[in-house]
Amino acid sequence: MVKIGLTYDLKEDYLKRGFTNEQVAEFDSPDTIDALDDAITTMGFEVIRIGNIFSLVNFLNQGNRCDLVFNICEGMFGIAREAQVPCLLDAYQIPYVFSEPDILNLTLDKGLTKLVLKQKGVLTADFKVVSHITELQFINMQYPLFVKPVAEGTSKGIDGFSLVKDLTQLEKSVNYLIENYHQPVLVETFLPGREFTVGITGSGDDTKAIGTMEILLNESTPHQFYSFSVKKDWEKYASYKIADDSAALKCAEIAVEVWRIIKGKDAGRVDFRLDSNGNPNFIEVNPLAGLNPTYSDLPILARLTGMTYIELISEIIISALQRSVIKNT
Repeated sequence: MVKIGLTYDLKEDYLKRGFTNEQVAEFDSPDTIDALDDAITTMGFEVIRIGNIFSLVNFLNQGNRCDLVFNICEGMFGIAREAQVPCLLDAYQIPYVFSEPDILNLTLDKGLTKLVLKQKGVLTADFKVVSHITELQFINMQYPLFVKPVAEGTSKGIDGFSLVKDLTQLEKSVNYLIENYHQPVLVETFLPGREFTVGITGSGDDTKAIGTMEILLNESTPHQFYSFSVKKDWEKYASYKIADDSAALKCAEIAVEVWRIIKGKDAGRVDFRLDSNGNPNFIEVNPLAGLNPTYSDLPILARLTGMTYIELISEIIISALQRSVIKNT
């Protein structure tokens, strides 16, 4: 029987070590791991729960191996943190689901990703990456602007202070982000239009968009963008629908192009927001998307298109197995 290892970061493991709830926001809960275990077992594979990178090191040092690793580890430190487990697995020549280390390292850096895609002709808002408050003197973009940490996920560092309307607000928000997130800040032109996320499965020529989901915020939302606080209370503030109008279809088309440009693997999401002219602008690509069956965007999107959770996980594993066979033949 094919053995599939599960690598993951549990919130509770890091909370016990003194990290805050926001610091572990990207990490998973036991119900996510249970759902993955159930789905993979239903497919007829044997599941080995390994855990985080420290547990993986112990697992490998004891001489244990598996045929494939289903890796959802986000990592804790550094811009290359999502690439740590894949790097380790590459060293041991153990195949895994989702993208390789270089791709994960690129896409976590939002500024670098936007630069690469802009050079390939993908429309994205004007932006600058600043590492120190003094660099704001070189910002020459029209307000309002939008600021966020350059390398966070789950909308960490995005909240009411992110939308800035003048230099005073910009200085205050950028200073706050640098001091609290210890990384450069992405400053970009604010996009006022509709917000979409496109679900992607497959790799290379087999890449496909499984659907485009529009994120709708209601009138009680504290601010009209998908922030960290809104995501925490998504049932109160947000609703989701599959969109198939011209803007949504264009997003799907661009998402497939983006996925192929960055050489994404197996599954992920690409986010867009419309500018004042109604054109889809690339926001970011997530090649390590959340997989909680209830509240993560990719499973929600899949469910709205009629795809079950097991079918989604099955597509991911089959894609990864096909790649590993091709690589080793």
